[in-house]
Amino acid sequence: MKNLTFVVVDDAIFMRTLLKRMIEEVENYKVIGEGANGFEAIEQAKLNQPDVMTLDITMPEMDGIHAVKEILKVSPNTRIIMVSAMGQQTMVIEAIKLGAKDFVVKPFEKSRVLQAIRNVLSI
Repeated sequence: MKNLTFVVVDDAIFMRTLLKRMIEEVENYKVIGEGANGFEAIEQAKLNQPDVMTLDITMPEMDGIHAVKEILKVSPNTRIIMVSAMGQQTMVIEAIKLGAKDFVVKPFEKSRVLQAIRNVLSI
């Protein structure tokens, strides 16, 4: 089976590291890029065409909501999983309307992250 590729985007390096570890514990899952804001997310999508991207909602410079549409323009097959804090349901719904496929809420559990990945891969 071919490797599934991931890009992890969050302004907190701790969160990127945590997600990267969770993802790469699964055989054939490989994180090939990271970003700290929406602009970097778009650049990573253009450069790497990942299968899946985790995208934080709240980031400096450009948030995840504004990045979703642009990411899908440059990498239409990338499935986006939004990462949100508690109380951001309205923004999650907005992101899903724009093309995101699922979401996880911080603080997240590994089982929920992996379930979200399975959900978007089956779409």
